[in-house]
Amino acid sequence: MADYGNVKISKLSFKGESQKGKKRKHKSKKHEKEKVVVDKDSISHGNWWKVTKIEDMCGPVAIEFGDQTYVKALDNGLFTLGAPHNEFEGPSPEEILTAVAITERKVAFKSGYGKYLRVEKNGNITGRSDAIGPLEQWEPVFQDGKMAIQSNTESFLSVDDDDNVVAKSRTAGEAQFLQIRCQTVRQDTKRKEVPDEEQGTLEQVEINYVKKFQKFQDKKLKISQDGKQALEKAKTEGTFYETMLDRRSKMKADRYCK
Repeated sequence: MADYGNVKISKLSFKGESQKGKKRKHKSKKHEKEKVVVDKDSISHGNWWKVTKIEDMCGPVAIEFGDQTYVKALDNGLFTLGAPHNEFEGPSPEEILTAVAITERKVAFKSGYGKYLRVEKNGNITGRSDAIGPLEQWEPVFQDGKMAIQSNTESFLSVDDDDNVVAKSRTAGEAQFLQIRCQTVRQDTKRKEVPDEEQGTLEQVEINYVKKFQKFQDKKLKISQDGKQALEKAKTEGTFYETMLDRRSKMKADRYCK
């Protein structure tokens, strides 16, 4: 008879199971190193990255036609296409503009000479304006991975045969395709919350701003009675805040109005 007392009792093992003991599995997904995305295009342009939406179009920018060639401001107020840059070089100081947001769709550009870019009646682009008016406003157009910039005259920015910067064509083709490059730190892509005073209809927004800036000496709101048509027009033309300030000034309802 078998001596059952001498039988070695061991843990059951199943086919395919390691006899050396199970190793603790690492939490793979949570502890994996995040892959670093390298923007080779940005690096090749001196860390000036390609703008793909109007929200990122602010601060120092450069307008690029072709590859490594940028719009250059001249001291006579005109613009030309600068000389090609080598790889890993960014734009020169005279090729750097400042983008200023006007509305959700339009921007203005200021040259290094402190003047705003403007489209003239003959389609030439000049930089001699001290203030932003309708002709100093530009609308970036994004479609199918390509970009063009439309002027107030509905013509698109381009470079002619003499390398002069113009806006004469009402259609966008290869000659009008360009890139806007920026060097500022990229912002969070999440949509920013709308400030409390800018929520609601145009009339409500005006009331919100009156409440924010009014002196309240007589405890009564002083709202302009000119109607909302002027506000709607100002919103379209990019002069909404200036118009509201002017309306408050006429009502003497703003602590900052003279």
